[in-house]
Amino acid sequence: MEKRKGYKWQFANIGGTPRVCIKSGDDIAHLAELDQKLWTVLSCPVKGLELDEKTLTLMDYDNDGKIRVPEVVETAQWLTSILKDNNLLLKQNSSISLDDINQETENGKRVYASAKRIIENLGLKDNTITIENTADSMAIFSKTRFNGDGIITADSTDDADLKATIEACIKTMGSLPDRSGADGIDADKIEAFYTACTDLTAWQEQANLPYGDDTVTVLANYQALNEKVTDYFTRCKLAAFDSNATNALNVSAEQFEAISSKSLTAGTDEILAYPLARIADDGLLPLDTTIINPAWQAQFEALKNTCFKADFAKKKAISEADWKSIGDKLAPYAAWLADKKGADVEPLGLELIAKILKDNRKADLLALVEQDKALESEANSIGEVDKLIHFCRDFYTLLKNFVTLTNFYTKSADTKAVFQAGTLYIDQRSCDLCIKVSDMDKHNAMASFSGMFLIYCDCVSKTKGTTMKIVAVMTNGEVNNLTVGKNAVFYDRNGLDWDATVVKIIENPISIRQAFWSPYRRISVWVENMINKRAAEKDAKMMEETTAKLEAKAAKDGEKPAITPPFDIAKFAGIFAAIGMALGMIGTALATVAKGISGFTWYQYLGIILGIVVVISGPSMVMAWLKLRKRNLAPVLNANGWAVNADIKVNIIFGATLTKIAKFPKVRVKDPFAEKGVVWKRIFWTIILLAAIFAGLYFTNKLERFGLPFGKKDCTENVEQCADTPTPAAEIPVACTDSTSTEE
Repeated sequence: MEKRKGYKWQFANIGGTPRVCIKSGDDIAHLAELDQKLWTVLSCPVKGLELDEKTLTLMDYDNDGKIRVPEVVETAQWLTSILKDNNLLLKQNSSISLDDINQETENGKRVYASAKRIIENLGLKDNTITIENTADSMAIFSKTRFNGDGIITADSTDDADLKATIEACIKTMGSLPDRSGADGIDADKIEAFYTACTDLTAWQEQANLPYGDDTVTVLANYQALNEKVTDYFTRCKLAAFDSNATNALNVSAEQFEAISSKSLTAGTDEILAYPLARIADDGLLPLDTTIINPAWQAQFEALKNTCFKADFAKKKAISEADWKSIGDKLAPYAAWLADKKGADVEPLGLELIAKILKDNRKADLLALVEQDKALESEANSIGEVDKLIHFCRDFYTLLKNFVTLTNFYTKSADTKAVFQAGTLYIDQRSCDLCIKVSDMDKHNAMASFSGMFLIYCDCVSKTKGTTMKIVAVMTNGEVNNLTVGKNAVFYDRNGLDWDATVVKIIENPISIRQAFWSPYRRISVWVENMINKRAAEKDAKMMEETTAKLEAKAAKDGEKPAITPPFDIAKFAGIFAAIGMALGMIGTALATVAKGISGFTWYQYLGIILGIVVVISGPSMVMAWLKLRKRNLAPVLNANGWAVNADIKVNIIFGATLTKIAKFPKVRVKDPFAEKGVVWKRIFWTIILLAAIFAGLYFTNKLERFGLPFGKKDCTENVEQCADTPTPAAEIPVACTDSTSTEE
């Protein structure tokens, strides 16, 4: 027990590091008093965790995408100010009862009133609200006229005229979504609607129609013909300036011939480009439509029946000044038309607009908006009820992954840390420590410091049509078959399967057992590579010799040589030569060792064998043990955007629980398709075994017992046997030296 700032905290060694224990509601209530240096995590990302993202988003008060210690503390204080019993947070219920809310605090009163309103609006029979109830805000407000958002709908009133006005406003000015899900309007929409109605009415009263109801048509046709008429009068002026240019300014016969072969209509591009009419000597524009360019006859006919008839009834032709006078007459109308206001409400019709302005119910509509806004505080607190239930369900889970990491170090198969994304099945193993990778570049820089064997995979879900990257921590088994490009299957926390492909591997020791056999595997690979190399060299040499002989014989016979590969005996010869070389090296080494240890007892030999094993495997095992003790998950999480404040050790015992190896029952039925095995491998190991036995018997003088003619002579027991072994005088025992001299 340790006292910090007036509150007694309990500590426990979790994952090899002292961590504070959060086991009661009082612990949560006093989180603000816990020294930040004692927190396991200082911040974690909002996205990518196996925790409801909405809960984390509600807790991210500064909207920076991270959950930090102050935000966790603020959430704890808010929760404990609302709940009567803080231990309720440890139960992690996804519902809240009115009886659980403390009405003696301001937060509690506000949330209680909102919770009560939800119960009434949804027609719940008991006083309990679930997270499913608060998830659908539209259902909560669907039966209410006012919901505090400042938006009213046609259902906000029973007055038929107000309903009609609201619908007219929505039709012309657009709508806003009400909390109930219906279309509505706010105060700004209402003001804009009545302003548009007033402006359109005032604009309409200022109308000046020089040609009455035909003014709109006259203006459109005048604007359409103005350019062609101006072009006509300009051509007339040029013809008056030079009569010789008249033919050139009119349409020529060649121009008609150029289009005569086409299928012609009045709207053909060439015809549209021709002058409006043939140039007149007097420079006037004839009003006879039969001599007007067919492409423009319709517009000209419309003007003739309206403004020409009104202004030039007695004329058969008009001058340029006459044409401009029509434009001057239409100019005020064109300016008025361009200054049109209130066009949004024009589809309602002037009659309905006049009625709306006459009734003038704007004040009544704005009063409805104010009546709705009066419930803003209470309605907004309905969102706090949703937040309260989310926090009651998820906050303690976050604490167990933020303060203590107990969810990671628990032995329960059903409880995992929020950063554990699922399980990877690969090479007859299941890896439970899989983490989503958010930034591969950061992982390349940080993950290697973890000291763990990491497998990076690209995952594809055909069901969801999405991809993601994960890193799996391998903590058990062998690594011989783990290579880049290997396919696997990843199951996320929801049970959805993903196709996984290994894209990168960071190698580190996995276990002491793997480290023990590692040197022998390297020796085996070295021997195999040497044998393959020698066999290849022998094969190449024999192929070269065979080719040379065939070429020489062909040259002698005058024929083109038919070079065929030699019989595979060359390869076998190379293999046997390599095996012989390997056996020679190994035999020499064994003989040297055996010579040095001759005369030892059996337990001394056993000790020597164990010593050799220790010499070979010991360094690898020691190095592996040192690295396995230091395996730390913190760098991997840091690469994912976490700020880890303490080591997250994955020792040998705990690591073995994170990767499970397939266990097969004992098979009694013989496999009819089992391979026989490679003969030369059996021969190789048989020779090695026999050589070891022979060396042991030879240097322990045991071969004579089997009646073999060779063996090491022991001169101290049988002097006659020494005659065949030239031994330096300095090494011969005294008795043996005297005996030899007598015989001579």
